[in-house]
Amino acid sequence: MPPRTPLLDRVNIPADLRNFSNDQLKQVADELRAETIDTVSVTGGHLGSSLGVVELTVAIHAVFDTPRDRLIWDVGHQTYPHKILTGRRDRIRTLRQPGGLSGFTRRSESEYDPFGAAHSSTSISAGLGMAVARDLKHEEPPRNVIAVIGDGSMSAGMAYEAMNNAGAMKSRLIVILNDNDMSIAPPVGAMSAYLSTLISSRSFMSLRDFAAKMAKRFPRTLERTARRAEEYARGILTGGTLFEELGFYYVGPIDGHNMDHLLPVLRNLRDSDAAEPVLLHVVTQKGKGYAPAEAAGDKLHATAKFNVVTGEQKKAPPGPPTYTNVFAKALIAEAEANPNIVTVTAAMPGGTGLDKFAQKFPTRMFDVGIAEQHAVTFAAGMATEGLAPFCAIYSTFLQRGYDQLVHDVVLQSLPVRFAMDRAGLVGADGATHAGAYDLCFLGPMPRMVIMAPSDEAELMDCVATAAAIDDRPSAFRYPRGEGVGVALPERGTPWEIGKGRLLREGGKVAILVLGTRLMDALSAADELAARGYPCTVADARFMKPLDTALIDQLARHHEVLITVEEGAFGGFSAAVAHHLAWTGAFDRGLKFRPMTLPDRLIDHNTPAAQLIDAGLTAQHIVTHAIAALGIETLHDMVAIPAQ
Repeated sequence: MPPRTPLLDRVNIPADLRNFSNDQLKQVADELRAETIDTVSVTGGHLGSSLGVVELTVAIHAVFDTPRDRLIWDVGHQTYPHKILTGRRDRIRTLRQPGGLSGFTRRSESEYDPFGAAHSSTSISAGLGMAVARDLKHEEPPRNVIAVIGDGSMSAGMAYEAMNNAGAMKSRLIVILNDNDMSIAPPVGAMSAYLSTLISSRSFMSLRDFAAKMAKRFPRTLERTARRAEEYARGILTGGTLFEELGFYYVGPIDGHNMDHLLPVLRNLRDSDAAEPVLLHVVTQKGKGYAPAEAAGDKLHATAKFNVVTGEQKKAPPGPPTYTNVFAKALIAEAEANPNIVTVTAAMPGGTGLDKFAQKFPTRMFDVGIAEQHAVTFAAGMATEGLAPFCAIYSTFLQRGYDQLVHDVVLQSLPVRFAMDRAGLVGADGATHAGAYDLCFLGPMPRMVIMAPSDEAELMDCVATAAAIDDRPSAFRYPRGEGVGVALPERGTPWEIGKGRLLREGGKVAILVLGTRLMDALSAADELAARGYPCTVADARFMKPLDTALIDQLARHHEVLITVEEGAFGGFSAAVAHHLAWTGAFDRGLKFRPMTLPDRLIDHNTPAAQLIDAGLTAQHIVTHAIAALGIETLHDMVAIPAQ
């Protein structure tokens, strides 16, 4: 059999797909899968989820008139095939690289990305908003709005809030449920595909509308009975009763890798003039079509660069343990001593290290799914009964549970401990995943204890301190990646609440650090001393309660005080400045220089490059110290990024 002529090279934008036959679209999908695998082998990134939606991506773009028809991808980590088909193939190997394509959807990147996403469960809400805008503007012909959401994202309450709203409004919206864990779907096959094609067809829906109109001539009780009988009949056949109850017309489940099943159903939905929202249930397989991904436990959900033939990932040289692993080690040590310690995660057991905790204490770890709001209040409930819950959530995701943190934890002064992984800048995942704001939103909380370790051994002490706090909430933040290589104890030692430490003393400049920028501060102090300007370096350890005695000491005995934190302005430095203002330190002539993340987003890059971009390196500390002393101006030193 002669080799096939490549077709993907003929696709520059999705419109190029619309004259292809079904067989040609299948070939495009095969080539697109190979292109995706080759790309991620070079860049690293989210592979398994992208491979799972290759056929679905091709089918949607072939059937619908994107970008006029709006296509919203939930989360966005499955959109590599979408990017290849939408005019970005020539840049696809810049994915997640400095200055390159984002690993998620981004409005500024392409007109084919109508909504940016990197956190889950937003697509139905955004899609409904677009559908309502279309209706209010009386667009002709009315554009389609398609939201693709995974079964994992459907565990978040926001998705059901949106569906409840959409079902009540009766605005035309297509939601595609990408079920890749078989967590909802019954078996799929030819009969299911046939039923899905039938009930999505215009003739069936017209007949249904006719029956509904006839039923309105019946007495109200009979009309209601007829309507519910029809819904339940389809629900029993297809498994969609839940979605029918939310007001959606349910179609499926169908095989999301079978183009002969996908295309006719999508065309039926496109051509329907029904006003009500529709949910199409497709079943897919993460990692589909790449044997190493299919065999991997996590389906190569997120991968480093790898060998395409073997699937072997390129590993960095051995280094210090990661902060995540050190957190797990510390928490296991505390849990061995305290049987009341329990843990909660929101669908990130591996990412937070709680998978290791679960291996040791399987009945004391609870994964609640993508449901941070529930996670926080669930932990609060356990705290009321004397348990000692640790709620391990990435800093950027804890934002989703803010009201529950305030109302259900802080107002009741419950001892829930928040372990905030990925605090600060996070490299290739970029601004959407950066933990920039936790100090700002936790700082105003009365009685909240807020800590930040300067290295991995101090993280163990943070965990021990949090475990010992039983009368109020506490939180500690730590970064992504490896520690600095210090020796680790078997178990952490609790700190005295609200007390920092002095590491060096001398000179006119004091550097007060919260968190892991302490190593940069010590390096800066070495350089300043070499220039003849010795300085004091202190580790705050606590943002709340502040070590006011330490701050007062630094303010009294130094001409310049520099604070350093890897967080947005409004956090630690603001708390220090507030104290200094009320104690009259500024009136006495203290020069205060707060170093925070700048008031702009830091794009994806290497962690080292992000710190340079943010102006938080040792050299930047030196520059600010020298300039504050009036010895040299900022322009004589390294460039200072715009704040």
